[in-house]
Amino acid sequence: MKTSTRLAIVLAASVGVALWFVASLLTSKREPWDASVYWVVAYPLALLACAFLGYRFPERPWRWALVLFESQFLAMCVRTGELGNLWPLGMLLFAVVALPGALAAQVSARFSQGSAEGGA
Repeated sequence: MKTSTRLAIVLAASVGVALWFVASLLTSKREPWDASVYWVVAYPLALLACAFLGYRFPERPWRWALVLFESQFLAMCVRTGELGNLWPLGMLLFAVVALPGALAAQVSARFSQGSAEGGA
């Protein structure tokens, strides 16, 4: 695995976990997506992070959104203290929530590749 790929994974996971825990602390909820703050602040920030990661690491950029949002699933499990028997459904739900982030990463990766080609 390339160093840049490792860095992107670490950044995506760190941002995902941080957004989940900060939103949880701000809302005093175990699952912050139950509060509007998550959808108004944390989710748009996550999408921006996906776009940034797609621009900075344009190779298969959809991965960064998946890593970011699935790390929120892991943060949720840590915060609640349980995995639960519906964990596959939870992971699927986070994957669906990641779709706009994957699109943002894909679009910004195209801009990254276009600017690299134009500068050569």
